[in-house]
Amino acid sequence: MSKRDIQIIDVRPLRGPNIWTYRPALEALIDIGELEDFPSNTLPGFYERLSAWLPGLAEHRCSYGEPGGFLRRVEEGTWPAHILEHVTLELQNMAGQRTGFGKARSTSKRGVYKVVVRSRQEEVTRACLQAGRDLVMAAIEDAAFDVAATVERLRDIADSLCLGPSTACIVDAATERRIPSIRLTGGNLVQLGYGARQRRVWTAETDRTSAIAESIAGDKDLTKSLLAACGVPVPEGRVVDNAEDAWDAAESIGLPVVVKPSDANHGRGVSLNLNTRAEVEAAFALAQSEGSEVIVERFVLGDEHRLLVVGKRVVAAARGEAAWVTGDGKLNIVELVDLQINTDSRRGETEDFPLNKITVETDAAIVLELVRQGLTPRSTPAAGQRVLIQRNGNVSIDVTDKVHPEVAAAVSLAARIVGLDIAGVDLVAEDISRPLEEQRGAIVEVNAGPGLLMHLRPAEGEARPVGQPIVDHLFPEDNNGRIPIVGVTGSDDTTRVARLIAWLLHIDGRHAGVACRDGLYFDQRQVESGDCANWHAGQRLLINRNMQAAVFETPAVGILGEGLPYDRCNVGVVTSLRHTDDVVRFDILDDEQMAGVLRTQVDVVLDEGAAVLNADDAGVAAMADFSDGEVIFYGLDEKSTVIAAHLARDGRAVVLRDDAIVLLKGSHAQRLTARPMTPPSATLAAVAAAWALGLAADLMSTGIGSFESSFDVTANAGVTRKRTRR
Repeated sequence: MSKRDIQIIDVRPLRGPNIWTYRPALEALIDIGELEDFPSNTLPGFYERLSAWLPGLAEHRCSYGEPGGFLRRVEEGTWPAHILEHVTLELQNMAGQRTGFGKARSTSKRGVYKVVVRSRQEEVTRACLQAGRDLVMAAIEDAAFDVAATVERLRDIADSLCLGPSTACIVDAATERRIPSIRLTGGNLVQLGYGARQRRVWTAETDRTSAIAESIAGDKDLTKSLLAACGVPVPEGRVVDNAEDAWDAAESIGLPVVVKPSDANHGRGVSLNLNTRAEVEAAFALAQSEGSEVIVERFVLGDEHRLLVVGKRVVAAARGEAAWVTGDGKLNIVELVDLQINTDSRRGETEDFPLNKITVETDAAIVLELVRQGLTPRSTPAAGQRVLIQRNGNVSIDVTDKVHPEVAAAVSLAARIVGLDIAGVDLVAEDISRPLEEQRGAIVEVNAGPGLLMHLRPAEGEARPVGQPIVDHLFPEDNNGRIPIVGVTGSDDTTRVARLIAWLLHIDGRHAGVACRDGLYFDQRQVESGDCANWHAGQRLLINRNMQAAVFETPAVGILGEGLPYDRCNVGVVTSLRHTDDVVRFDILDDEQMAGVLRTQVDVVLDEGAAVLNADDAGVAAMADFSDGEVIFYGLDEKSTVIAAHLARDGRAVVLRDDAIVLLKGSHAQRLTARPMTPPSATLAAVAAAWALGLAADLMSTGIGSFESSFDVTANAGVTRKRTRR
């Protein structure tokens, strides 16, 4: 390109740990053409336009490590690729995708850069990158750019594609505990953990949420009868057949009453504090339009409350309040609601807001409430006249610390009676700090899949991190949702090493899978032939509920092109370091750059895990310093300085001695009875990985002796077997 322009040549999603970061990222190849000769300090007015359009850039630290550092670089002179990195990050932040990681690095071609930014959602980051390019060019060319409209568009994209706040808070809490997550759909179905130790959540429902319990909760009359039978305070009432029957029930129960659908939610069709036959009959028609059956029950005096039960305890509570307007003698009720209620910054139309905007004329319950007051939506109240708009639907004031222990016990019991592991229990009481019985309070509903936003972002009071107790409920303290994972990379023998490790795990009695260049295997059964050493095949192992362990072969091109298919591993194996032709297209041109790629496998080893490194390859051996866990060396020469020094520190190594495999730890040695296969270094690598996983020496000997025949059978089957998918 030979003009002053920024061209996005290619965009590559890195969906797992990669050479840049542990997290998913977007890597873009950017050509800035002649702008290579025009750093930012040579562009008149550029700094002023950029800083005015995106004032949040003042918080970017950049290389100076302090707020304002990036803008200082712009003022002093930096290049458009670096500026695009920060603009893309800032647009993501403004779109609600908080992130701060980014890199811009030159390539071997003049004017061409790699720009990398952390990506929480691929499509959103792509849109921010393109918008960032347009914004930077507008600032360079002194052209108009509508920042507000751009950010609104990006926020709309994010809102449509990203996890909802309820699910996101659970995923964030899992991340805090280093429990991995996989989004299974474009919606809110998420897997926490891997393989056989996974759990699934869908907003505030989990794979422990019983379908029967959910059905019970959806039937309000059945719920009430079960609760009443177990001594939980509920309002008296019954299902009615028609408007006349509704009035008969109201007279029998005693006025005032509540009329509501038996199976609706979110307060739809609910009418409160009804005192006349006309009100009851009108409320019956409204409730009937929202549900299959209608219930009439005693009106409980007090405020509506929502208590969140997780497991067997109450973890958050919120109180509601009625919505009112005050007349001025000039504006009608619709106008008063827009002026006095909907202008509240806490109200909005998306899940990001703790309170919803009120639409008077389209809400039948509000219209009915106004009719009871002798008004319509277009009525103009007198100056000073207070008008009740909504009795419920505003549960957003945190009262968690005020809940009486007896109230918490009753609510927890209600959730258990229905059978829900996570429940939103609605009750009405004048004072949540007093027992229900002494104030005639009652539990009115038990809900499955409760919304969490009222607790995460209350309109008043303290926010409650409710994702944490949900994750703790699914994963007790000693469970991090992980299965043993082994990652294998290097320039040689990686397929054989991966297959042998998986075989050893198989004969150890574990349901183990392997994704490698030979195919995809579940319990040594090939389910897909061809090269499966890639991210997508690896994900298929991780979502399989039968997998108790998994082995992944990831070549350098996989790390560069997609990232690793898992976040961390128990064992990371690096076999050799040699530059290969297939990485040239990624601008990896020598052994030093290749080392930076393969080192990724060592970077992701868990603290309690181990890096298995080839001591005979100086470049691989040097990666030992980057392992967060233990290091186990393997090599053909046990007298090498690397192994000798490691053993002197009481480290572990696997070596070849007199054509036998020997496990060494400090001065202790244990010989395996099996002889190594060809090439012997591959056998040593696999044995070292199996040793790191705690497999017994005699089992490893048996596995090595039986592997060759198994390997040949499955390899040949992979050539002739019809390709299948699972």
